Parts: sequence; structure tokens; C-alpha cells
Amino acid sequence: MSLKNKLNRMKPHLSGVHKKQDTPPEIQQVLGNQEIPYMEMWKEENVSPFYFDGNYCLVREVSYPLGNRHGNYLFSDFCRAVSRWIEEPFAHPLSAAGHQPSDLVFFDTETTGLGGGAGNTIFLLGHASVSDNEVRLKQHILPYPGAEVALYQSFLSNVDYTTLVTYNGKAFDWPQVKTRHTLVRDHVPKLPSFGHFDLYHGSRRMWKHRVEKMKLSIVEKEILGFERKDDIPGFLAPMIYFDFLERKNPEGLLGVIKHNEHDILSLITLYTHLSFQLLGMDEHQTGREIFEAGRWFSHVGEMSRATETFLSISDGDTAESIAARHALAFVHKKNKQWEDAAALWMQTAESCDTSIQKEACIELAKHFEHRKKNYEAALAYCRKAKSAYLSDGQDKGQAPNIFMSELDRRIARLLKKISRNSEPS
Repeated sequence: MSLKNKLNRMKPHLSGVHKKQDTPPEIQQVLGNQEIPYMEMWKEENVSPFYFDGNYCLVREVSYPLGNRHGNYLFSDFCRAVSRWIEEPFAHPLSAAGHQPSDLVFFDTETTGLGGGAGNTIFLLGHASVSDNEVRLKQHILPYPGAEVALYQSFLSNVDYTTLVTYNGKAFDWPQVKTRHTLVRDHVPKLPSFGHFDLYHGSRRMWKHRVEKMKLSIVEKEILGFERKDDIPGFLAPMIYFDFLERKNPEGLLGVIKHNEHDILSLITLYTHLSFQLLGMDEHQTGREIFEAGRWFSHVGEMSRATETFLSISDGDTAESIAARHALAFVHKKNKQWEDAAALWMQTAESCDTSIQKEACIELAKHFEHRKKNYEAALAYCRKAKSAYLSDGQDKGQAPNIFMSELDRRIARLLKKISRNSEPS
């Protein structure tokens, strides 16, 4: 384009007079009571238009009986999990106590990119909730860029938000909604306040030892017993959406919509499975999963429940049993039950896991130095900790780290105390 043509395009902005934009053909069709492009194809997929303020978005609604299975669970199992949370006296970040099943809204979005900021557009808002007899899933679709007011009006007026359930939604989905809502907030309802269960963080806590990448599709396959067939990869969604904007044919976009539906239904199964794990309702729970549940209870301060969980796997010589006894020792320490803690650490100090062995030896060194005043025993455990450190892929030629620096200072202090005690009075 020549410089003259570029300057001609800038004239309306320089003069403050804005040329009236042509009404997009899609809006002209609505205003003229003409059919939306490919509406028959949309109708076959339970999609209908939602009109607002001279624009429209598309809304897809489907439902499933509670007896349907998604992965290893029936949707009715979710209701069982909520009922059990209500019965339990302890607090937990995933507890549904005080809620009914219908209060939880399972939510996921599809966007034109993975980055933040106003340049990233949400073109699909999906959510589902569970009632007494079915799962109702709704998806709000942006048919063209100028329809965001209609999209958010439809979305915000059709969901009763109490608690959102997402997968990494705290970091991505909801911040994106807030950003896009800012651009249309004068025309649509305010964003509601709500609780938020982010299952991504819970999944990492429970299964990072088992799943290398915590993508939802991998968690589905490895943990939930659900494997997608002919699924469209998420990274293709933006390209498919841009193709839809150009051609209007929804064939490719319908695959993205189905991908989003699977994401949302998997959130119901994932919340159910995490709840069954934490509530002791999973008959096939592994020792490592029980241990991770106990660690989570300990992290949130539910020490009684943590103790109960660790005790259930503390007998035996498996790695999980040893780790459970080691964790129980820290619970005893927190409760100032020093002798009980020391007894367990004496066991785990013989562990083949050098990380556990080092921690146990250091804790025993503290116990014998400061409470028992038995400096020889404390020194012996310091040396045992050092030996474990050196056998754990470390060598004497490496620069000393914080652990070794502190350990050497402890050893030097103990040697001085032993020397003073051996001096004749």
C-alpha cells in the first residue's frame, strides 16, 4: 500500500470524524429475520441463537442422565461424594460441605490463544451442573467478533454461580473472562462472586509421582479411565475457530465444541475421584495415593485426619509405609510428643530412601542434643546424615550447599560440647 493510501485511511482518525462502519452481514441477517448461516447444521447439534441488543450468540444445550458413565464413575457418584463431604467434620479445600450438588458449576473455556491480555478472545464458554436427575451442559459460542455483548449476556444470565470447578481456571480461564468482561461490562451483568475449586492443583498433589505432564487429557487416560476418540487437540482450536469465522461452516468448530464438552464432563469425574480419594471411598486406592492424601490433610492443618490416614498404611516395609511413619513423626513433633516422634525416626533413619534417612537423622540429632543432652548420640546421627548425603549422588569435591554447611556447624558444635564434658573438673 502506498504512503498516500495509508494517509487517506488515517484521515477520519486525524479529523475526529469516524466513518460509520458497515453492519456485519451476520447481524444484517438477524435484523432482517434471515436465517443464520448453516442454522440447520447447528440445530442438529442442539444449538439455538440467543439474541441481545441487535447481536446474537449461539447456545448449545445437552443433558445426560445421572446413570451415564464418564470414565470410571457414574455421574450419580458425584452426588454421593457431595453427600459424604456434608457428613464429614473436617475442613478441606475441596470440601463441598454447605453445598448441594447443583451449587457446583463445572467450567471451561476455549480461546484464540494461550497468552493473557485483551488480544486473547474467548470464543466458547462452557459449563455444566448436576441436578437431582441429570447433568445439564451449556456452551455459549461467539459466532463473530462483534457479538461479545450477546455472549456474556447469555452466559451471565443463565448460570447460578455458587462455586466454580475448573482445571487451572484460577490461573487462566477466569482471568481471561475478567479481561474480556471489562470490555463489555457497561452492557452486561457484573461478574458474580463465588468459591473456586481448581482441580489442577489437587491433581498435582495426588499424582505428580505418576503423571509427568498434568494435561487434563493425560489425567483422563492415566487416572480417570477415560480416553478420547478422534479428539481435536486443544492447540488446533484457535485455527479452527478462525477458519469458521471465514467460512461460517461449523463442521470443524463442532469438533472443538465436543472437545470442550469432554473437558467439562471430565471435571465432574475428576472432582468425584479426588473426593473419593480424600474421603477413603476408593476401593482401589494405592498406598502412595493414601500417603499423598495424608500429606494434603497435614498441609491444611487437619492433623487428626492426617494421623488417621498415615496410620492406615504405616505397618510394613513398603516405601509408602516408611514414608507414612516418617510423616507421622512430624505430626507427633508438632503435637510436642517428642518420644513418639523419636521412636518413629529411629525406624526411618534406617530407610533406603536417603532423603527420608537424612531428615530422620537430623531430627534425631536435634532431639538428642537439645532434649536428651546426649551429644555422642547426636553426633552419631549427624555423621549418619552426612553419609546419606554423600551417598546420594554428592561427593566431597562439590561446593558445600546449605545442608552441608549447617550440618558441619552442628558437628563442630557437638564436638566442642563433647570435649568440654570430657575435661576433668
